Amino acid sequence: MKLSQFKSALQLAKPESNPQILQISGLPIEAHYHITEIGLVLKNYVDCGGVVRQERKASMQIWLANDTEHRLTTEKLLGIIEKSEQLFGLKDEDLEVEYQGQTIETYGLVIQDFGFQFIAKHTTCLAPGHCGIPNELLPTDMQTPKSSCCTPNSGCC
Repeated sequence: MKLSQFKSALQLAKPESNPQILQISGLPIEAHYHITEIGLVLKNYVDCGGVVRQERKASMQIWLANDTEHRLTTEKLLGIIEKSEQLFGLKDEDLEVEYQGQTIETYGLVIQDFGFQFIAKHTTCLAPGHCGIPNELLPTDMQTPKSSCCTPNSGCC
């Protein structure tokens, strides 16, 4: 989800409401969650094919404390987002969420009728042609389509 999509969904809610977020399991994050940070993450790296890449993402960290009376309102969350946009020059980056599970876990978000839900993020090879992995051993969505010996109107069939 893009940061603009997240903001647009929040703007449809009542300013005094507490945005509901579900974990991947479908269990809600308790209503007394805190947004401890929203920021810009820059990642510079080289992939396994030798291509230099750069990513920009917006990152939001959710944390639960023992102050069960705490409630973050939609209005307050929008204010935090707007301040981070001004301070860090956030544009319309992809938004990822950090949440404390067994370790710091990173998720994407999707909009649901009730609010938002975490979605799993996955790794992938960015240069499958350079890794030496045979095409048939790559995940289906990464395989190069096999060409047919006969093409339409080629006269071979």
